[in-house]
Amino acid sequence: MNSTMKVFPHQICLLLLLIVFLAACSDPHSENNHGHDEHGEHGEEEPEKGPNYGRLLNDGDFTLELAIFETGVPPEYRAWATKNGKALNPDEVDLNIKLTRLGGKVDDINFEAIGEALRGDMVIYEPHSFVVTITATHNDETHRWQYDSFEGRTKIEKAVAEALEIGTSVAGSVVMQKTISVYGQIAANSEKLRNITARFDGAIKSVSVSQGEQVRKGQKLATVESNQSLQLVNITSPINGVISQRSANVGEQTDGRQLFTIIDTRSVWAELSVFPTDLAQVKMGAPVTITDTTSGQTVSGKVSRIDVMAQANQSVNVRVVLDNKKGQLRPGQHVSANITVGEHTAALAVKRSGLQAFRDFTVVYAQIGEEYEVRMLDLGLQAGEWAEVLGGLEPGTRYVSVNSYVIKADIEKSGASHDH
Repeated sequence: MNSTMKVFPHQICLLLLLIVFLAACSDPHSENNHGHDEHGEHGEEEPEKGPNYGRLLNDGDFTLELAIFETGVPPEYRAWATKNGKALNPDEVDLNIKLTRLGGKVDDINFEAIGEALRGDMVIYEPHSFVVTITATHNDETHRWQYDSFEGRTKIEKAVAEALEIGTSVAGSVVMQKTISVYGQIAANSEKLRNITARFDGAIKSVSVSQGEQVRKGQKLATVESNQSLQLVNITSPINGVISQRSANVGEQTDGRQLFTIIDTRSVWAELSVFPTDLAQVKMGAPVTITDTTSGQTVSGKVSRIDVMAQANQSVNVRVVLDNKKGQLRPGQHVSANITVGEHTAALAVKRSGLQAFRDFTVVYAQIGEEYEVRMLDLGLQAGEWAEVLGGLEPGTRYVSVNSYVIKADIEKSGASHDH
């Protein structure tokens, strides 16, 4: 059997725009290509390295080797100074580094002697993406350097971002719904079902409806001639619904038997299978979101019954009454469901649609003006559309929540590495 994936016109346009955008990024003269001097990105010449694998900064006969040190400690700067190739006593060097991050925040780092090196007094938190400004003083002579050290950063013009349908949200506090995922089937609501019989024995003279037909309350279903009075009596529908079973044919005797079954499908049940490990969390009245596994359509309801008997596979049936006035749910249909089992207030959360992988981190991309940059996240609870953030992101940060893969693709295209 052949399957066909539907592709909508706006998705095709978005894909074409992304291809054109990434092609532009590959141009070495494109505005989206940033110099990542410290990391040796975009095929630029690697900065000269010293004996401690740090970057060498030269000013006349004075040389400073600068490295991010993270062996056994959180990332911090270490520096070694030489003059005319001879190591200087670190106590004789006054060193300051300012890291200007995207958005203008500045980390002001001072140094103290530790053995033969100078050690920065501040942890260099992720991302290691900033403009580095260095001031070193030795024997009343001051040396200055400045360079860009960017990672996980790109620039996309507003008009291009809009064309690529990049959407953003602001990180803040969210009440998260804790849910469990289960599966089940739609069943007829037997409380909305009517079995129709004749009140007397007689011959069926006419039948006006067929199985599967929609009927209205009061609509004639059949005509029966009484065996005693020989009078013709109409059998009518007591409810609005669908003829789910017809056992009446012209010429037959009623004989007290069931002639029609009518189901009011405007209300149905979702019969869900919950296993013992989750059952204790499920409460009567708990909100439930039902999803049709075929169409992806959703409908909401509440737990109305929890069976006391377990099934053969040890699961327990949990029932949800669903409004089905639109007729999108049919008995026998397979569904998945999320049952809400509690709430959790997250002081800071982001939409899971914005999460991406970057190196060994899960990240979102912060937006400041037309620039985007990774924010490495320490995540807590993930539930529904939300992910709790325990660290790595400031409250109030605007981040990419829709089509974040576009930002990821551009950064990967530019070759954003992490090589100190």
